[in-house]
Amino acid sequence: MLLAGGLCWLLFGSSLFVYGLLFLPVAAATALWVRPADLITAPITVPIAFAAGVWPISGGSGGFGGQLMGLVSALSLHAGWLYAGTLVAALIAVVRKAVLIGKRRLPRRV
Repeated sequence: MLLAGGLCWLLFGSSLFVYGLLFLPVAAATALWVRPADLITAPITVPIAFAAGVWPISGGSGGFGGQLMGLVSALSLHAGWLYAGTLVAALIAVVRKAVLIGKRRLPRRV
């Protein structure tokens, strides 16, 4: 997501809309590619990745305080993308976990 944020900054002039559109498939891919033992971590790591990637396009100015305020403002104003991506990752993780549990419970045929 940091790479996606950098690309949005370079190509689209810090467009958080484009960043949000890129975030949704990345959230889905995260939940699909994670190991079955680590399914619970997918909905947790997705918001962290969103926050890390929004930093280059947050629009903060000045020193550390200005950058931090830009990051907090971008996170609060575009929380819908964050919630949508987290929901996508959580739903995929829940479905994958249910399928794994269902496969375990099936009786083995000889």
